[in-house]
Amino acid sequence: MFIQTEPTPNPATLKFLPGEDVMGRQGTANFTATDTDVKSPLARKLFEVEGITGVFLGGDFITITKDDAKDWQTLKPQILGGIMEHYTSGQPVLDQNSGAATGASTASDGDDELVSQIKELLDTRVRPAVAQDGGDIVFHKFEDGVVFLEMHGACSGCPSSTATLKMGIENMLRYYVPEVQAVEPVMAD
Repeated sequence: MFIQTEPTPNPATLKFLPGEDVMGRQGTANFTATDTDVKSPLARKLFEVEGITGVFLGGDFITITKDDAKDWQTLKPQILGGIMEHYTSGQPVLDQNSGAATGASTASDGDDELVSQIKELLDTRVRPAVAQDGGDIVFHKFEDGVVFLEMHGACSGCPSSTATLKMGIENMLRYYVPEVQAVEPVMAD
């Protein structure tokens, strides 16, 4: 197994590409070291590496976030070993019936027309772009002209995340949906 790595705009986060599906079309899953019940054998294995603070599972990538006290040169071999060990074990990425995956912001029957339009723009224009950087942005709610978004993976805690939200996503949403006045981040639960 050959695992590639890519830097992300967040210096505390590195993207790992194992060359095969991670979550595939199941959506994404985000775990932090403070989670009491990590519903992923892969994430649990990676949290065994001291200094790992976050594991984000995307379609074909794994984004790892480290604490500032550790350096990538020390962590990278341990992470690569953990990923290889997981894939050779034959275990699933998520525990069965875990409900840990979050899917696209796809419009549902209960959404009004504005929310459906916002979700469609996020799914087609925003999420693919941030996935390339090892992250995800998920619709949380639209209230009083403000779109609330959750940031995961490399996007969470990234120094440029505010600029991405305000300059990129907010401007795009305001252009296509004039009712949108602002975009604000929501801390992941």
